[in-house]
Amino acid sequence: MTTTPAAGPGHDPGTFREDWLEGLADAYARTVRRVPDTFGVVGRHAPRPGKVAVVIGGGSGHYPAFAGLVGPGLADAAAVGDVFASPSAEQVYRTARAADGGAGVLFSYGNYAGDVMHFGLAARRLAAEGTDVRTVLVTDDVASGPPPVAGQEVDPSRDRRGVAGDFFVFKVAGAAAERGDDLAAVARAAEHANAMTRTFGAAFAGCTLPGAGEPLFTVDAGTTELGMGIHGEPGLRTTRHLTAAELADALVDNLLQELPEPPTGNDGRVAVLLNGLGRTKYEEMFVVYRQVNRRLRAAGLRPHRPEVGEFVTSFDMAGVSLSVMLLDDELAALYDAPCDTPAFRSLPGEHTEAADLRPSAPAPAAAPSAATDAPATDAPGTVLPGTVLPGTDLPATAALQAALDLIAAHEDELGRLDAVAGDGDHGIGIVRGLRAAVRAARAAEPGPSADPRSAGAALLAAGLALADASGGASGALYGTLLAETGAVLTRADGYSTALFADAADAAQRAVSQLGGARVGDKTMLDALDPFRAELHARAGEPLPGAWKAAAQSATRAAAANADLTPSRGRAARMGPLGHGHPDPGATSLALLLTATADHLDR
Repeated sequence: MTTTPAAGPGHDPGTFREDWLEGLADAYARTVRRVPDTFGVVGRHAPRPGKVAVVIGGGSGHYPAFAGLVGPGLADAAAVGDVFASPSAEQVYRTARAADGGAGVLFSYGNYAGDVMHFGLAARRLAAEGTDVRTVLVTDDVASGPPPVAGQEVDPSRDRRGVAGDFFVFKVAGAAAERGDDLAAVARAAEHANAMTRTFGAAFAGCTLPGAGEPLFTVDAGTTELGMGIHGEPGLRTTRHLTAAELADALVDNLLQELPEPPTGNDGRVAVLLNGLGRTKYEEMFVVYRQVNRRLRAAGLRPHRPEVGEFVTSFDMAGVSLSVMLLDDELAALYDAPCDTPAFRSLPGEHTEAADLRPSAPAPAAAPSAATDAPATDAPGTVLPGTVLPGTDLPATAALQAALDLIAAHEDELGRLDAVAGDGDHGIGIVRGLRAAVRAARAAEPGPSADPRSAGAALLAAGLALADASGGASGALYGTLLAETGAVLTRADGYSTALFADAADAAQRAVSQLGGARVGDKTMLDALDPFRAELHARAGEPLPGAWKAAAQSATRAAAANADLTPSRGRAARMGPLGHGHPDPGATSLALLLTATADHLDR
């Protein structure tokens, strides 16, 4: 299989998402259009009055997932995050609003912590406005966790992740919505598809992100990583380099033992997808599929309309995955139904009717958010738009600017820590989010004031802007932390150490509830909790000294959590491999608190 690095044009990582989405909309204007002021696309067929809107999404770097699967008969819209990062709640919300035809919205996406948080926040906002929303998580990757247990409550942060099986679930959901099913029926069909789908993958070489000089992760030469995830999450085991036939055997063997109980009416039919991860050539995949087909048929399975190609990629990762969905008559009919998207088209079959392609009115433009959607650049000597210059800062804005300066100086270090668990984008994401937070705080803070309510309003705006600009799980958690702190300050009459201790309590509760983590799970809470406790212990002392001591406690705790084994989120899937490295979220939080302490001490 191919393992040599792929050559390609250079990309500006700061504008990559905007640039490729605009190019997609230009190339496939007959099928999709951009959602105004949003990193999302909506089908030309949407919104359609009375039709359920199927909204999908996830990070860039996985095309055709997710924007390439928008069109009649499949998804109605897709919200797109930065590279390997979830779209923010604001982006998901605006995208869903553009697609909503009044019959409700189905969210479907892979089971990753950041996506769960941001789509969940968007769903709550839509529900509060009266829109009926259902969510179906895709959990097809057998390498990422134990098999589901009947009757067991789903824990999204621990359950299996979604990979190429996304395609089957999205296809079934889109077809059900296209034929006029109501929201409950569309959700049931998607859940059934997910329950019948299993995926197993293998990689031979890592990928390189736009603008990066080195691969995000590597696979040792002459080896194959079985079960590696699409963000570089470690696989189940490493083996020698496999021949095409041996690779096919490994894929099939790992899937056969994981197949669910066949649904009623199944006669051995299975939808089959051999998915390329970005660098593997089609001819090579066909060689692998030859043996896959033989093995599946020998096991009594009947491949139904098999697909070989790229559906959920990982930039230029070398590798493939195999997905199988057990079919009954209902799933087969939905899978066979016609669709027309930039990346996948299915013509009407013998017993299907053509999709209704009646034109509809375009969706109204969404209101702009507090955060600036266009990414900022870092040209030497350039003042970033909205950045508050030293000497002009107001209380909340000044603290955020100080945090931005210190964390930006440690951006590469935070990226290296995050790469231990996969993405390597924590530094980039938090710096981008803090820039938006500074801009939003400056706009919301009315002027120099000893009234904490002014700073509280600024932090509320900053939290929403950070979550929108940063994306991912870290963006949602950091945004919640700032917003909850701001909410407490807006109800106060004067600054005190006790007030900030209470604010830290509220922030910790909100972050823990949103992320499902506890102290000791190797997350940002390991730094936040000792900070909170130290502030309470010094509640009667002046704020600058108390904050400095609390920040020092957070810094020590962030360093000490290197000795912990992660048990939440993506890093938890690494097991013992996550030991020995401090958590990037705890580290960046300690930096933020330290920068604020230095600012208060001036």
